Amino acid sequence: MESQLSLFYGLSFLTAVIAFAFAAYLYLWVKKQKTTNAKIQEVSALIKEGANTFMRREYLVLGKFAVVAAIIILILLPSPIWQGNPVDNVAMAIAYIAGTVLSAIAGKIGIMVATLSNARTAEGAQEGIKPAFLIGFRGGAVMGLLVVGCSLLGVAAVLLITGNASILLGFSFGASSLALFAKAGGGIFTKTADISADLTGKVELGIPEDDPRNPAVIADNVGDNVGDVAGMGADLFDSNVAAMASALVIAQSLSGGAFANISMVFCYAILGLLASVLGIATARVGKHGNPTKALNSSTYVTTGIFLVLTALATLVFDGFSWRIWGASTVGLLVGVIIGITTDYFTDDSKPIVRKVAHASGSGPAFTVLSGVSYGFISALPAMVGIAISALVAYKICEPMGEGYAIFGISMAAVGMLSIVGMIISNDAYGPIVDNARGLAEMGGLGEETIRTADELDSAGNTVKAITKGFSISAAGLTVISLLGAFMSEVNDALAAAGRELIAGFDIMSPTVFFGVLIGASIPAVFSAMLILGVDKNAQRMVQEIHRQFNSIPGLKEGKEGVKPEYGKCIDIATSGALRELLPAGIMCIIATLLVGFIGGPSAIGGFLLGNIVSGLLLALFMSNSGGLWDNSKKYIESGEEGGKGSEAHKAAVIGDTVGDPFKDTAGPSINTQITVVSLVSSLASSLFVWFSIF
Repeated sequence: MESQLSLFYGLSFLTAVIAFAFAAYLYLWVKKQKTTNAKIQEVSALIKEGANTFMRREYLVLGKFAVVAAIIILILLPSPIWQGNPVDNVAMAIAYIAGTVLSAIAGKIGIMVATLSNARTAEGAQEGIKPAFLIGFRGGAVMGLLVVGCSLLGVAAVLLITGNASILLGFSFGASSLALFAKAGGGIFTKTADISADLTGKVELGIPEDDPRNPAVIADNVGDNVGDVAGMGADLFDSNVAAMASALVIAQSLSGGAFANISMVFCYAILGLLASVLGIATARVGKHGNPTKALNSSTYVTTGIFLVLTALATLVFDGFSWRIWGASTVGLLVGVIIGITTDYFTDDSKPIVRKVAHASGSGPAFTVLSGVSYGFISALPAMVGIAISALVAYKICEPMGEGYAIFGISMAAVGMLSIVGMIISNDAYGPIVDNARGLAEMGGLGEETIRTADELDSAGNTVKAITKGFSISAAGLTVISLLGAFMSEVNDALAAAGRELIAGFDIMSPTVFFGVLIGASIPAVFSAMLILGVDKNAQRMVQEIHRQFNSIPGLKEGKEGVKPEYGKCIDIATSGALRELLPAGIMCIIATLLVGFIGGPSAIGGFLLGNIVSGLLLALFMSNSGGLWDNSKKYIESGEEGGKGSEAHKAAVIGDTVGDPFKDTAGPSINTQITVVSLVSSLASSLFVWFSIF
């Protein structure tokens, strides 16, 4: 069995190298595509410069946080350095730093490729949907392959070197803490600029979305990259690492065929990455094809390949269980079904978006009311899906013996995230084509090219909503399995202290219920802090845009040679995002530690339960309602319900600006917040056993 595990370590490294090599080929292919329009090149360079400046300043802030966190981990985790084994503390601190560094690299490379792809996609749109789609998708695929390759490489390396799955929790915490702050900072930046540009441009002046007269237009395009590419890449890197880490912690704690269980986690991760490589390689759209269909069908192809490959592996390798294969299959299929239901609520060819667009004709209050209502309804199928997949995976694996039921849930999360390479490719495609649409307008490429770019952008919005639903649902399953990992870590600490082990969490217990109530309130406060960050920042930027329109002669009229001061808006977005970057995330970590030190492990069990349930509900509601409002606006802009400039259009723009921080700041940050508090709980579990009031 040990030789089989060694084989999978080797295959993990080999598969990561294959993914990197394919990513390098796609990068060079994108780079080779022509870009000849001088105006587009100029604007693209401004976007690249703005994104790199923000990332540099953001990583400087996060670097300081990481150093402080690493020192605390070195002293206290997995147990105080003066009590336990100092080697474990050093390994945990190094693993934490490795997680933050790999997560940062994934975000940085994503920015590099996205800012390279946007101008080429815009010019490709002149020749039609087919070439533009391929450039945008392949640019996104570079990010997808690198993120999953890095996560597989990192997890395999940490476990191979230390031999201790608990150290993986440190690696995962590094990835998730960086992701939490990168997602929050990028989200605040992008939505500050987006809201300000929409309200001053479309609503007040009635000028097009990406009109170069608008001082916020470059900041808006920079935001697409730092929020939706770098932030989202770090987010899904974290989700993938957390799913594998929780599965491996539980696999190592299981007696008997532990090596077979660990091998199975790596095998499925390897096959998921290979399936994504094949899915990416086959993604195509016809000359007059539908980009949404092309993106969705490539996801289904990847799913089919993964199911076949894992079934063959389960047949061939010793100790691989069909029950565990069943659990991972349930996770993956439920993920795809959640994607389909999200599509129903956010695609502008489906009835819900059209109903909200129609309601906009009666004013912005009806846009907001209908969007909120459908957003809440849309959370139900995903919540039911997560509940069913957790229940079925638990019941399938329960007969295998003690501990296997929770392992089944963790493998359902691994299954749901197995095709994450394809998911990230679809997601990163969105901001690339969004930028391309702006560049096509600013470069004066004509109405036909802008229409083509709009069609690609609309597909990006829909698929982004699907991938957000997918990643939030996967985070739900991951944190349920992290609850299992937390119990495993707590019981180790309780056994060492000679105290009674925990078999579960009784919600009638006052300490557990204390934890549930506080845990349930954290996602709401966290979301409020991020949305208020966007609100305060956007108000400052709107004032700056008004100042420029009023004080720069000829800017409003679009006189030849008159340019706005784009840099001022980029500065406002950057300084505001950096100021609001840390407080919300630190609040969640401090709340977790306070609950643990007051109520002990039982209170933390309740805290995680409340946090998971309310966090998933809010994340799904906000992501879906935001996508729904965005596509309602796009549907009206395509000429329906009165078209651009109509009262319905103005109302839909207001709905979209409400939805912006929902779908791109708070919503997708919540799943990282849930993961962070789950990992903090597991890492600090021994401290809660030794030092708690009740």
